[in-house]
Amino acid sequence: MPTPRISFEFFPPQSLDAAFRLWETVQALAPMQPAFVSVTYGAGGTTRTLTHEAVTTIRRNYGLKVAAHLTCVDATQTETLAIAEAYAAAGVTEIVALRGDAPKGAQRFVPHPLGFANSVELVENLARTGKFNIRVGAYPEPHPDAADSAADVTWLKRKIDAGASSAITQFFFEADTFFRFRDACVKAGITAPIIPGILPITSWEGAKKFARRCGASVPRRLDEAFATAARDGREELLALTQCTQLCDRLIRGGVEDLHFYTLNRPHLTREVVRALGIKPEVVLEKVA
Repeated sequence: MPTPRISFEFFPPQSLDAAFRLWETVQALAPMQPAFVSVTYGAGGTTRTLTHEAVTTIRRNYGLKVAAHLTCVDATQTETLAIAEAYAAAGVTEIVALRGDAPKGAQRFVPHPLGFANSVELVENLARTGKFNIRVGAYPEPHPDAADSAADVTWLKRKIDAGASSAITQFFFEADTFFRFRDACVKAGITAPIIPGILPITSWEGAKKFARRCGASVPRRLDEAFATAARDGREELLALTQCTQLCDRLIRGGVEDLHFYTLNRPHLTREVVRALGIKPEVVLEKVA
């Protein structure tokens, strides 16, 4: 079985304890030779400064290629592009461009009166600078705001045509979900790489809650399996097996890249990556 390229997603800390957890996660996963890592951006720009600090610190101290998430939420076009320029000035040229979720308490996304209306506009403007490699989101199952899967494919093509180089999908639980989406994208003329997003299940109840928010379907067989595993105290073993098998199926189906949503909890992700045949290298944190 070929060895995939891997990448990891982290989120910026909002407390001292969370900061320790982030750096422990980076320290644990940096030796796994990721092609890049990404850092998320809170709804409504709530982690704007924290994201910038995390991105620049990871790049400086660990030498990793870091992609900063950037959204359209609650900011003018000028403010959003200024954030991007600050990344470029710091040597960060990878951007994950997203529309973003509605701010906390809001029912749906509403563009800022002077902001970008959607992710296509954001990608177009970032691409116009010529300074960034732009990645975007993709949805193997319908986005909560999309009419159907066909609409998600059409929207993804618009983002690629606007200047994005690749897409990272929302997580899913079955490989066939990704394969169906990939086939539909090829049929629509999308040739850019589509990287599957993988969620190692550190908490099944948490994963189901996350799935409900983003529109990912939960297979009954998996729900039943985790219920049985919980009674037998084998949840961690099941989570490792489920995630490794999902990745194996994707790789055998021609997937060359996997993006792991770590939730700043490195243990399970590291074990899955090792099971896929990726051996860690010694990575020493640089002195700032």
